[in-house]
Amino acid sequence: MQHIIHELNALIPAHGASVLFVVALISCAGIPMPTSAMMMAAGAFIAAGDMHMVPVMIATLVGAVIGDQIGFFAGRFGGEPFWQRFHRNLRLAPTMDRAQKELDRRALIAVIISRFPLSALGPWINLASGATRVGWSRFSLGVLIGDGIWILAYIGGGYVFADNVSHLSAKMTSVLSAVAFLGLAMMVGRAMWRKHEDG
Repeated sequence: MQHIIHELNALIPAHGASVLFVVALISCAGIPMPTSAMMMAAGAFIAAGDMHMVPVMIATLVGAVIGDQIGFFAGRFGGEPFWQRFHRNLRLAPTMDRAQKELDRRALIAVIISRFPLSALGPWINLASGATRVGWSRFSLGVLIGDGIWILAYIGGGYVFADNVSHLSAKMTSVLSAVAFLGLAMMVGRAMWRKHEDG
C-alpha cells in the first residue's frame, strides 16, 4: 500500500490539482483510494512552493462533491428497488421506516461527519441517502460542509507539518480508521439494541 501511495504522490507535482480532482472523485464515488494521504502530500508541495493552495483545494472539493453525487444518485436509482423489495417484508418494514426517518431527520449531521472524521463511511452514507430519498438539498449542503472540513484538515495539515508529512499521514489515518470503526460499531450496537427492545 505504501508503494502505491508513493507512486500516486509522485503524480501530484507532475500533473497538479487535476490528480487530486480525479482521486477525490473516484474515492467519494466508492472506490478506495489513499485520498487523505495524497491531500497531505499536496499540502507539503504547497508549503514548498511547488503548487498553489486555492486551485488544489477547489479541484479536490469539486472532485469530491461530484463523486458524492454519483453515490447519491446510484442509491436513488439503483438502491431504491432493493430497499422497496425488503420493505415489503412485514417484519423488516417498521425497522426500515424508523431508520429512514432517523437518517432523514439527521441527514445533515450524518453526511457531515461521514466526510470527516468518519470518512470511511462516506460512500455508504451516499448510497443510503439516495436509496432512502433524503432531500437532495440537505445532502448536498452536508457534502459541501463535510468535504470542505475534510479537505482543509488534510491539505492544511500537510502544509503546516510539511517536514513530517508521511509520519503524520500514517498517524492520522490510523486514528481516523479507529474512530470510523468505533462509530460503525456504535451504530450497529444501537440498531441491535432497538431491535431487542422492539422484540
